[in-house]
Amino acid sequence: MSDAFPYRQIGIIGAGRVARAMALGLGVHSAAPPLIWGRDPARTGAAAAQVGRALPADAMAALAACDLIVIAISDDAIAPVAAALTPWVGESHFLFHVSGRSGAALLGPLAARGALTAAIHPAMTFTGDPPAEVARMIGARFAVTSDRAMAQARQVVALLGGVAVDIAEDQRTLYHAALCHAANHLVTLIAGAGDALAAAGVGEPYALIAPLVRAALDNSLNAGLGALSGPLLRGDADTIANHVAAIGADHAPLLPAYRAMAQATLDALERAGHAPSGAMRRALD
Repeated sequence: MSDAFPYRQIGIIGAGRVARAMALGLGVHSAAPPLIWGRDPARTGAAAAQVGRALPADAMAALAACDLIVIAISDDAIAPVAAALTPWVGESHFLFHVSGRSGAALLGPLAARGALTAAIHPAMTFTGDPPAEVARMIGARFAVTSDRAMAQARQVVALLGGVAVDIAEDQRTLYHAALCHAANHLVTLIAGAGDALAAAGVGEPYALIAPLVRAALDNSLNAGLGALSGPLLRGDADTIANHVAAIGADHAPLLPAYRAMAQATLDALERAGHAPSGAMRRALD
């Protein structure tokens, strides 16, 4: 294709949040309007209408005309969709999925047909606002995995304004686990702290902890474990023992998470060369 349009036509499989953002972000690089195909025609039509310069595809076979095909569907649906696509793809096609947990091997049937395949996962949250999400992709990191199409995958990321991060096929699960640990478990941690503050009589618990949590998050992203402060770092066993007693008496549901996170923090300090005292471990019993 020409420099103005690196792709003849882009095909999008899926009609959800990520599919719509990808259609909008990549659509400007498609000579013909992107085609969107999904199992629900009404939802597919709504996705095309929201994107604007996009057309709903009546059948999966219509995507054979596309030289770039983006598979933006639920993780469990990728393998069967890839198998269903095989009659219509070949050496002229580049396909990628956007799942975080899986690598390019999931698209093996398509690679066997001669197609180039990759896994390209944007490490960000999609909320259903495609223009805002396209803007957030600029500077975002994208995990890229491929055997034969790393150059093509990096080109897609560059067109979206992102930064490609290579992840080996056999490390995709660990990569995804780390993201879930950081993002999903953070929600549980904040919710638990908010519930405990409410139990302590605080009327607006999240407003109270917001400045503290935001500063801790920013510092952690800049310094890792070096951002740690508080009684665990100081070795204040009495304070930790009092925390455990108070939580057990007044908000017991928080106790398992508090103990687990405190133990994990002590373990991290020990690995970093700051061995905690036995009293600190006993305070968590």
